[in-house]
Amino acid sequence: MTSKRPLGLPFVRLILIAGIAGILAGAVAVYVTNTGSGNAAGALFEASSGTCEGSVETVKAVSRFAKGEVAAMVPAQPPRPLELNFKGPAGQNMTTADLSGKTVLLNLWATWCGPCRQEMPALNALQKEMGGPGFEVVAVNIDTGGDEKPKAFMAEYGIDGLGYYRDSSMGVFNKLKKEGLAFGLPVTLVIDGKGCLISAMNGPAAWDSADGKALIMAAKGS
Repeated sequence: MTSKRPLGLPFVRLILIAGIAGILAGAVAVYVTNTGSGNAAGALFEASSGTCEGSVETVKAVSRFAKGEVAAMVPAQPPRPLELNFKGPAGQNMTTADLSGKTVLLNLWATWCGPCRQEMPALNALQKEMGGPGFEVVAVNIDTGGDEKPKAFMAEYGIDGLGYYRDSSMGVFNKLKKEGLAFGLPVTLVIDGKGCLISAMNGPAAWDSADGKALIMAAKGS
């Protein structure tokens, strides 16, 4: 598991800096800590219908691994279709529907968000180890303005395994906020190959940890 912290600051100070930067950028406060040993103990899983009818079992499987480093992951009740819009690595317009057929760990981040910056090397490591035809970490940067800051950050800290996804309008964050899935940054979703929301988390996690990889294996059904 990576231990590098790009800002070189203790975690609590990262949170405070991100909170101040979030206010200045017009965003909401950042989630502080991930606590507890799991979120799904004793949960009642609602049936879904249509496209996501078969995704309830995936929600159950993922929820069993929502513990330790990824204990803040909350199951979708019920799983439901979720389509988000952003720019792809070539600057093209795309949606989550374009990722159909693969399990996706979709993460929203910004350069002004300290915990996001702390988390990025772990997301990069997860993609390099587990990414492939059946799984991808899709880290969507939501900095307003141009590409200079996010690209400079990725280059400086060796974020070389992740595709460059962008939404400078912050529309993707605002949609998740309206859906009750996001109240700050970072926010991370697990979406299955049918485009159905499986689970969501507000706050950072060590995604290259044994806990993080076990949860992804459960999401993939492997």
